[in-house]
Formats: sequence, C-alpha cells, structure tokens
Amino acid sequence: MTGQKLLYRSTRVAPGRTGAALSLTPRALGWERIHFAVRQLAAGAAWSGLSRDEERCIVLLRGDLVVTWAGARHRIGPRADVFLGYPHAVYLPACTPFRMVASVDCELADCRAPSTRALSPRVIRPEDCGYEIRGGGNATRQIVDIVPPGFPADRLLLCEVYTPGGNWSSYPPHKHDTDNPPREVDLEEIYYFRYQDPNGYGFHRVYTDRRDDTLRVRHGDVVAVRDGYHPFVTAYGYDAYYLNVLAGTRRSMAASDDPRYARFRRDWPAADPRLPLVTPPGGAP
Repeated sequence: MTGQKLLYRSTRVAPGRTGAALSLTPRALGWERIHFAVRQLAAGAAWSGLSRDEERCIVLLRGDLVVTWAGARHRIGPRADVFLGYPHAVYLPACTPFRMVASVDCELADCRAPSTRALSPRVIRPEDCGYEIRGGGNATRQIVDIVPPGFPADRLLLCEVYTPGGNWSSYPPHKHDTDNPPREVDLEEIYYFRYQDPNGYGFHRVYTDRRDDTLRVRHGDVVAVRDGYHPFVTAYGYDAYYLNVLAGTRRSMAASDDPRYARFRRDWPAADPRLPLVTPPGGAP
C-alpha cells in the first residue's frame, strides 16, 4: 500500500491520571480491521464500554483491576510490568457491555476487530498463555501466545514477544499479505513496542518490491504492518517487548519467508541462554 503511514507514537499520560496514550481506528490506520488503543486508568477510576460490531481483547500491561459483565465479576492481575510477569487479559465478544475499575494505576492495551458472532467472554490467565523459544543465536526470541488460532474468537490473534538486547526478531523476514492458505494468509498486524529501559530503541524494516522503509522504534511506539516483509532488531543492551495484534479473514498465522533468507530457519544455532526473559507460571518447560 504505497503511501501508507507505518509508525505511530504514543503521547504521555501523567502518572495518576486517566487517559489514552494512543488510539488508532481502522480509518486512521488506513485499513479494514484492527482498532488499537493504549489506555491508562488511575487508581479507583472506572471505564465502561460496549462494541456492537467489534470483538475486543484487553491486555493488562501494568496494574490490577476488576472487570464485570452480565453479572460476572473477575479480578484481572496483578501485573507489575510486561517484563516482570506473564499476561493477564480478558476477551469480550461483540455486544458485551463491560465495566473495569482500577485497583491501582493501570495500563491497558485495547485490541479490537470487526465481529458480529455470538461468542463467550473469557478471562485469560497467565497459565492459559503459551510459551515458545523461537529461532537461535542472536535471532532467538520468546513468544507468549494470548489469543492463538485455536482460541474461540472471531478474527483477533494476539501474542507477546520478548527479544533480548542485540537480537533479531520476526526473523527470517516474513510476510502475510496474500490469501494463499495453508502457505500464507492475509493479515493486518500491529507491533506495540516497550523497552525494559525506556531509553531503548530498535529498528523495524518493512519492505516490498516497491517500498523499503527502516523505522527507528522507541518505548511506546506502534508499527502498523499491512503488507511486506517486516523483521525487527533491538539495540545492544536494550531488551525489547512487543505486543502483536493480528486480524484477517482466517484464524491462522501462516506466513511466507523472504526466499533470500529462508535458509536460516532450517539450521538455527543454539538458543540464546538469556531466554526466557519472563518465566511462565510453573517455570520454563
């Protein structure tokens, strides 16, 4: 998509205040499906919502809260930080009114996609989330599935990825912009970046035969990937986190590697011993 904006920056919400650090509608992003926002809730603050034509997954980035819907009441958290604990989240299908009340200051990722299917709300606990060490050498990273293809959602797919300082991620370069199952499916994708040290940075390349962009990404940045290959590398000394939000017409994450670099997947060296950066409940398998 020539001319599409790729990089979006968060604004700062003062500590102890409620507000949106980022709110990106499909129209703002120039695509059809994903609606992504990052919200801060001050301790004691409430947030209510209802989407009649969108499903949503709300991921707790930091804090502790109580969510209610249709007579159900659940505690979500605590999570001190994305680098200090596994994710807590809640999946809310279309036509589900909800209310959240923050017990302490909270940060939330609000991830949405079009849906009208009659599905069931679900709380997603740390023990429900996946664990995978992918790649090898300085292309090793940790994958934590939150809403994988087997999850009973409509379009949304979510995972968190941890990349140690100096490592490559989303590598070999891959794309998912063509509907050609089972080899590849057409997906929109959000990368929401955070760094253990807020001074951290990395580089995200997004390229096709017609366009080649290299973006410097910092704490709180979003990269919106509609088409093309898109590897990422984080600077030496700066551990990186990103939340991936994907949505398409199929519940699959099938992708195609850039054939010039696909050979690396066949013979990875030993995994980086720094991983896992975040230990799953019960310890790493």
